[in-house]
Amino acid sequence: MRSYRTTRRAAAIAVTAALAAGLLAGCASDDGDDSAKDTGGDSSGKTTLNVGLFGVFGYQEAGLYAEYEKLHPNIKIKQTTVERNENYYPALLTHLSAGSGLSDIQGIEIANIAEITSTQADKFMDLSKVEGASKDNFFPWKAAQGSTKDGKLIGLGTDIGPMALCYRKDLFEAAGLPTDRDKVAELWKGDWKKWVDAGNQYKAKAPKGTAWTDGAAGVFNAAISSSATRYVDDSGNYIYKDNPDVRAAFDLAADAAANGLTAKTGEPFTEPWNQAIANGKFATISCPAWMLGTLKDKGGDKAKGKWDIAVPPKGGNWGGSFLGVPEAGKNKEEAAKLAAWLTAPEQQAKLFAKQGSFPSSPQAAAMPEIKTAKNDYFPEVPYGEIFSATAADIPVQVIGAKDQTVQENFVRSGLLLVEQGKQDKDGAWDAAIKAIDNALDQ
Repeated sequence: MRSYRTTRRAAAIAVTAALAAGLLAGCASDDGDDSAKDTGGDSSGKTTLNVGLFGVFGYQEAGLYAEYEKLHPNIKIKQTTVERNENYYPALLTHLSAGSGLSDIQGIEIANIAEITSTQADKFMDLSKVEGASKDNFFPWKAAQGSTKDGKLIGLGTDIGPMALCYRKDLFEAAGLPTDRDKVAELWKGDWKKWVDAGNQYKAKAPKGTAWTDGAAGVFNAAISSSATRYVDDSGNYIYKDNPDVRAAFDLAADAAANGLTAKTGEPFTEPWNQAIANGKFATISCPAWMLGTLKDKGGDKAKGKWDIAVPPKGGNWGGSFLGVPEAGKNKEEAAKLAAWLTAPEQQAKLFAKQGSFPSSPQAAAMPEIKTAKNDYFPEVPYGEIFSATAADIPVQVIGAKDQTVQENFVRSGLLLVEQGKQDKDGAWDAAIKAIDNALDQ
């Protein structure tokens, strides 16, 4: 699912402190009964399974928890959610180290999965032998991401993030741009630079108070997510300084920011970004399948029917998470069954139909209902067909243990400086490289 999320420093400190105090704690019952906390049950005698997540996974919204509880009357599911992974993940590591305060199931962001499989694998159950959790249920590269080198499966894939471009039809029309999705796709076919060029056309007649896209962070992420190589090579060596694809994505984002094409929302999933969606402040956004749920959640009724979806310049993948079952959990066996059920092909197909999270299961992706899926928030948009097509073009990428650290610093220590008018493109690049080197002790 989602990555490199930030917030204002004071809020981050407060949230992180709260997490360290046990916000992720997974053994609390709804009624506050201490005996229930100790046993993982509640006053009715049911077993309470606690699911700790970040962002919007969609299970609750899609009714999957309620369905599972109906199938298993002895189970009650309680979800705890932290909006941004940058606050969630450090607390998860703290609880893993302590061996306490963990939920029965924990979400794992794709940017962190390599670190988890390489340094925290002993703290998670091997799910490879759990009924319904076969590696064959997932795309081979997705199963490999959630596995250790010796074959232990510790992360069950929730979704993948095939990208499209979402655009506001009303803003395009007001700026004199085509609104038909095929004609829109022709504006930028084959090259992310063409997307930025289209932004310059939009800027010339843009409705007052609107920008072409959300922020430089989103532009950078869109472009680098289409590249087969990113921050590490096949041997795990860092290549972020010398990879021309990284520099090209950085320059593209910096130019967009310097030319006034961004709404200066900062990083995705911050409050300014949320508000910009709610208020219709930008016309396009790089749009992995799971973003549909976010646009619906943040845009509300007033944006219903205004978004459309077009094929992006190049296929890419943004996000896609995993579910893991900590060894320190009190209800490991039941938790493993729930995790396997939630990530089974049938449930992945239901989740896509309800929330737009594209399946990490090839069996689910091949189901007819995926291609014919419709969503009343995006009426008449064949989003299943669009994302199925872009999923076929996803490059297989090497994910490094510190990818999130690298990407966060390219944004925070580099691109945001350009967007704020504090650095030019080259100065921002140098500042970002220095920050990444320091963070990685290079």
